[in-house]
Amino acid sequence: MTLAWTLKTLISALLLPPGNALALLCLAGFFRRRRWAFGLAVVATFLALAQCTPSISEWLIATLENKSAVITPDAPKPKADAIVILGSGVATDAMEYGNDTANERTLIRTRYGATLARRYDMPVLVTGGQLPDTEASEADIMTGILRNEFGVEVRWQEAGSMDTAGNAALSASILKAAGVRSIVLVTHAFHMPRAKLLFERAGLEVIPAPTAFFSHAPFKGMLTDFLPQPKALQISYYALHEWLGMAWISLTY
Repeated sequence: MTLAWTLKTLISALLLPPGNALALLCLAGFFRRRRWAFGLAVVATFLALAQCTPSISEWLIATLENKSAVITPDAPKPKADAIVILGSGVATDAMEYGNDTANERTLIRTRYGATLARRYDMPVLVTGGQLPDTEASEADIMTGILRNEFGVEVRWQEAGSMDTAGNAALSASILKAAGVRSIVLVTHAFHMPRAKLLFERAGLEVIPAPTAFFSHAPFKGMLTDFLPQPKALQISYYALHEWLGMAWISLTY
């Protein structure tokens, strides 16, 4: 675990929900004798509520998911040389499996990548490194799931990256050495804009294959759409994390 990774994690915790609202509340409490502290506390409270509200969280995530079209089951075979599946975390010490396994996000991407690989008979690269508290890399775990549960063989593994930028740079190096220049990129719909941008900047042509849309259902205006919910907070986190990542790319690349 590098110092840069640790700093990035801490900064993200302060800028993303629920840490952003909690940090503002703590600041207001620390300076509670100042006139502006009460106003800051009110802002923090409204921020926390907004991020927990389904109508707002779905709007936030839609700003990302609307940038990529779905590859429908009846679509013609994409003009690409390989399928790239991005990892998204590990469930550690899964007792029922006896070892580490894919978390929900990684499994969703792996399943869809397997579907596309069987549908179009294309070679697969999986990408994702090893965290300090895991026994295997995301790429190793995904390879095992693809082979043993979906009957899909992985041709390339990229097991050295710790984030999406690393996924793109290291995967591009492996693929270019194999003569691959165009890929079908599999990741969550909300993650696709940033992932596509990074893989294109790494020198690959990208056909998006987004999965797991949060904003596909029509807005119904029900009472529950305006009441705070834990799932809405998670969706807001995903959306703001991606927009923060896009802002970081624009400043550093």
